[in-house]
Amino acid sequence: MAASKPVEAPGGGGGTAGLSRWQLALVLGAPILLGAGAIYLWGRRAARRGKGASERKTPEGRASPGPGGEGVSGQPDGPGHDEMSPLGRAQAAKNKGNKYFKAGKYELAIQCYTEAISLCPPEKNLDLSTFYQNRAAAYEQLQKWTEVAQDCTKAVELNPKYVKALFRRAKAHEKLDNKKECLEDVTAVCILEAFQNQQSMLLADKVLKLLGKEKAKEKYKNREPLMPSPQFIKSYFSSFTDDIISQPLLKGEKSDEDKDKEGEASEVKENSGYLRAKQYMEEENYDKIISESTKEIEAKGRYMAEALLLRATFYLLIGNASAAKPDLDQVISMEDANVKLRANALIKRGSMFMQQQQPAMSTQDFNMAADIDPQNADVYHHRGQLKILLDQIEEAVEDFDECIRLRPNSALAQAQKCFALYRQAYTGSNALTVQAAMKGFEDVIKKFPRCAEGYALYAQALTDQQQFGKADEMYDKCIDLEPDNATTYVHKGLLQLQWKQDLDKGLELISKAIEIDNKCDFAYETMGTIEVQRGNLDKAIEIDNKEQVCKVIA
Repeated sequence: MAASKPVEAPGGGGGTAGLSRWQLALVLGAPILLGAGAIYLWGRRAARRGKGASERKTPEGRASPGPGGEGVSGQPDGPGHDEMSPLGRAQAAKNKGNKYFKAGKYELAIQCYTEAISLCPPEKNLDLSTFYQNRAAAYEQLQKWTEVAQDCTKAVELNPKYVKALFRRAKAHEKLDNKKECLEDVTAVCILEAFQNQQSMLLADKVLKLLGKEKAKEKYKNREPLMPSPQFIKSYFSSFTDDIISQPLLKGEKSDEDKDKEGEASEVKENSGYLRAKQYMEEENYDKIISESTKEIEAKGRYMAEALLLRATFYLLIGNASAAKPDLDQVISMEDANVKLRANALIKRGSMFMQQQQPAMSTQDFNMAADIDPQNADVYHHRGQLKILLDQIEEAVEDFDECIRLRPNSALAQAQKCFALYRQAYTGSNALTVQAAMKGFEDVIKKFPRCAEGYALYAQALTDQQQFGKADEMYDKCIDLEPDNATTYVHKGLLQLQWKQDLDKGLELISKAIEIDNKCDFAYETMGTIEVQRGNLDKAIEIDNKEQVCKVIA
């Protein structure tokens, strides 16, 4: 599916279908989660020991619940507890506060928790941490974020491994726009939870992206958007078979010096910015394409529709969707234009909408493309990828089937159909259909031994099935066929982490991907995730900054 850094179908072309950004944590595992996040926890523990902390065990259900539990913590002590002691009176005040909290009377709850804090003996660290955390929960309901952060800080100082307080403080820091502090807290939470809680992992991912984007905007605000690598651009255009603008120049379109002696020069006397742009495209001189297309558009030349589509395509490739959309809109509205141009513009606008998380508008564009050009295999191929992203697997298979009917030798569509069938079987936990889908991959790579995508998608399915050795072989075949495809090295690096827990080898392969294509955002994203999970937050932000620059912040 075409998009403004194209949203790829799950597969070897650059997606992360096999492992989402934070599922990497399960690959890496706890033993390598070192660095600032762990140092933060160990430092807190050491400080607590230095203060002669009590050896009292955490009461059941009191100070260790995760971020998804109730708003307030703590259970009353057993019947043997002396209710007249200072701690007993503090617990009673806390229990009263809990009742007010559950009734939505947060101001009264805060008063009770404050009383509990004042009554609690100072050596009762875990009880005090619970009272502060409960008061923070009440402040949170009133959206008093500074007070939330302050009370959570008290709770964490008393109990450094208090996950609920750490996560609540992370959310408060997010509201206060303290992104770095938020990331530190939520990383500590992820480590304590062994990266098992999706809620905290999603927050960490969100804040990391925001930090990277913020730094990228600041650093590159006065720079022109970056053109992707030639390998990326060629891979993008190879996903289309009915795209007029990506076809080689015809004889009558080439410049004079390219003509033979049979007298074709008379056909190319016009000064066409579009034809020059096409020539630059063949020469892989991509930086000049937008300006030459603009000349054709401003002159209202005979190739105006083609120039609009070509310019829009390169705007999408550099991440400038706001500039691309008017050009795509204009091509789509040109009823006298070649239907292939209009259908291609609809595919690209539909893909752009999907990347902008507007699936209804995306679906509408793909359906319109199918209506105006029902024999265009590209429409069904890219719509099939959209359906996979929407988890509409049966409809995706139907679209791939139609693409294959129109273009029986479309290796890419056949490989992606296999992946769709595999996804359907895998999510349905049907062993027989999974086996049939895996055989389908074997058939595709046998029929199309030069299709790197077939090996890459098969490798991802094999990884799901924990057939790591064979998956590694498939990635090697991809590299043999496309040695300059950076994303394959990233996938192979991830496999090393999941298969052998070999961090050095995994990072070596991901670094190789960046060496091949220093604009490979997938490689930067993966490496940034690894650094977060190792606790190297500053390095992670620096890497995510590079990733955001690759995506070109509009």
